[in-house]
Amino acid sequence: MLKTISLWLFLLTFIAVSAIEPANTISKATLQGIITDQHSGEALPGVSVYFPDLKTGTVSKHDGTYFIGQLPSVKVLVQIHSTGYKLIAQTIDLKQISRMDFALEPAITEISEVVVTGQSGGTEKNRAPAPVITIPATYLLENSSTSIIDALASEPGISQITTGAGISKPVIRGLGYNRVVVVNDGIRQEGQQWGDEHGIEIDEFSVSKVEILKGPASLSYGSDAMAGAINLISAPFLPSGAIEGKVQSNFQTNNGLIGNSLNLAGNKNGFVWDITASDKRAHAYKNKYDGPVYNSGFRENALSGILGINRAWGFSHLHLSMYHLKPGIVEGERDSITGAFIKPSPDGDSTIPVSSADYKSYHPEVPFQQINHYKALIDNSIYIGQGNLKASLGFQQNHRKEFANASDPDEFELYFLLNTINYNLRYAFPEVNNYNLSVGVNGMWQQSENKGEEFLVPAYSLFDAGFFGILKKTAGQFDIVGGLRADRRTQQSEALFLNDDGEVVDAGTNGASERFSAFDRTFSGFSGSLGASWQISKSVYTKLNVARGFRAPNISELGSNGVHEGTLRYEKGNTELKPETSLQFDLTAGFNTLHVAAELNLFSNTVNHFIYSRKQNDANGNHLLIDDMPVFQFTSGKANLKGGEFTLDIHPHPLDWLHIENSASYVHATLQDQPDSSRYLPLTPPFRWTSGIKTEFGNIHGHLENLYLKIGFDWYARQNNYFAAYGTETATPGYFLLNMGAGTDVVWGDKTRFSLYVSAGNLTNTAYQSHLSRLKYAATNNATGRNGIFNMGRNVSFKLVIPIGFSN
Repeated sequence: MLKTISLWLFLLTFIAVSAIEPANTISKATLQGIITDQHSGEALPGVSVYFPDLKTGTVSKHDGTYFIGQLPSVKVLVQIHSTGYKLIAQTIDLKQISRMDFALEPAITEISEVVVTGQSGGTEKNRAPAPVITIPATYLLENSSTSIIDALASEPGISQITTGAGISKPVIRGLGYNRVVVVNDGIRQEGQQWGDEHGIEIDEFSVSKVEILKGPASLSYGSDAMAGAINLISAPFLPSGAIEGKVQSNFQTNNGLIGNSLNLAGNKNGFVWDITASDKRAHAYKNKYDGPVYNSGFRENALSGILGINRAWGFSHLHLSMYHLKPGIVEGERDSITGAFIKPSPDGDSTIPVSSADYKSYHPEVPFQQINHYKALIDNSIYIGQGNLKASLGFQQNHRKEFANASDPDEFELYFLLNTINYNLRYAFPEVNNYNLSVGVNGMWQQSENKGEEFLVPAYSLFDAGFFGILKKTAGQFDIVGGLRADRRTQQSEALFLNDDGEVVDAGTNGASERFSAFDRTFSGFSGSLGASWQISKSVYTKLNVARGFRAPNISELGSNGVHEGTLRYEKGNTELKPETSLQFDLTAGFNTLHVAAELNLFSNTVNHFIYSRKQNDANGNHLLIDDMPVFQFTSGKANLKGGEFTLDIHPHPLDWLHIENSASYVHATLQDQPDSSRYLPLTPPFRWTSGIKTEFGNIHGHLENLYLKIGFDWYARQNNYFAAYGTETATPGYFLLNMGAGTDVVWGDKTRFSLYVSAGNLTNTAYQSHLSRLKYAATNNATGRNGIFNMGRNVSFKLVIPIGFSN
């Protein structure tokens, strides 16, 4: 009944919103002015003037003037930003103001930005009570990565669970899998995140900015956002009348990665579009101990587009995308004498040595995955009087196949087909006495089918709905934000019966055995948060936040029963699991002066009914095996996670061109009332310290602009806090990685012709294993005695960006 009522309520409202005659709902406004340097008074060209909530803006002209039309007559946040200047974020009443000049203050450090993730509207980062970090496009360009999650994993408090170079899963403060929600342009990504080797199906080239909320985000996103949310944001729309594009290319030396992307975008009187096509491929990566790692290559291609309209009444945008990934599955089988990698023979009856051509091939061999992800989203924002209604409806389809038959490499064994409908409806009431109230409902419907010949989880259907309210009060230098949410999720699985040949049969068939039992579970929970920020002065701030999170068990935790090729184990679910609930406290203190910026984040998180898997033993104490694979079963306990992050950015005067950047992060994660062997949570990242020196040379001879050089290191401490019970995990030695980078914009005739970025990772070619690498537990190399497979060795990345301009 709840499912039917919620869907009809949303669809009727969505139809009503779409049927509104927008032009009659609100009067039009404009904003114009001039932007200057606060000290010299000189006009500043190329300054961004952007309204995050309206998704529209412009840049100042050569004389510093700007003009934006087709704006609603409401109070809204505007941000003024230019490299080398302090960002201005200010709420203005467009009903009263049509002209505003801005004088920008020069700044060497800048940590104040506008964020939207988990907020009721655009908010200055320093004034958002929950800890949020932002990663701009320049950071993504300056650093090498093999995926978008890999690009974020060096941020303090962020890690990744990897299966080779092609598969990465995000971890926030020691929590991952279905505890992290990934949002892409307003829709939460649904691609069967429960799997160890199920990565994020989003094109790295399509992402312009990333916001990461560290801490329970269940208030805004519902179940699965217990650890936080990662918001992957496309580039802002161009100013009216502009048509631009760019070509990006990337080559990496270690695994021969070749990536290319073409982007075209434009804005014609408020009709906006943005199209990106990309292709990326890599062969086997290598390291000092293993040499090339067989079948660690991948192929990826994607196409995405946005088409919409921006008007004074708001906006309506249609997002479409298709993504394809074919990663090899690294099993790590070796010759028992030489230790060299081996692979199945073409007839599948034996094994043969891996050839040099296999290592250099850009076509993964069996076993491999084939993932196709399709997505469509209609995103609307409409101003009704002084209030704002946001309504979005999305559809996603995820095809995930696994191939493991060497004699018939086109025959899939596992095949999951997942259909998801996401819905979101939110209304922000007009501001009254600095109070901002928003209420809404969001959730999803899912249906998953098994279409393969092997089975890991049962087919299932899911529906959830969450009703929430968020209230914000601004009082001078204080911001107080609080909210409550009620969630309800229903999950139903289908029974499955097999005969002796592993074929699907009816329940009453002679000799039929039950592989999956049907179950019907309903999970309900409350979540919320209460936090405050205090701008003690222009340079010093502090924040405190308390949040309760909620997460329902996923289908793998409840119902899995089978061999998962990519995980090298047999997985068993537990239908008696209860939903996880958490209570987290966050304390932040920071300051941002002309030459020093620093921030300290501390957190304490308690998770009840924390779900994890552990290896099973038989009656004799030996590892329990099914189909020659170790058996892992899901169980639960009470978890406590404590830790924090610290960042320090120094620009010593008068050496303003010199940046000394440091960050550290630490998580101490334990299970309560457990013996020493099972005291620590699995997959807990070790202490990490990152430090670097960056020099910026500015303009060189009029043709090289924004030239920089940098050198730094990542130090990972030894991880002695591991889940040792039943041989589930082992300790991981510490390691030190040296990195370098350089880049510049090449300018000719007052135009940037191209930009070049070079970054070198692991310069000393250190052999190491990440504690969160699943290949750490691959087979032992009998020739060397080393366990598992090591991470990537030295890698140099070259990126080229060529802008494309069109005359109007």
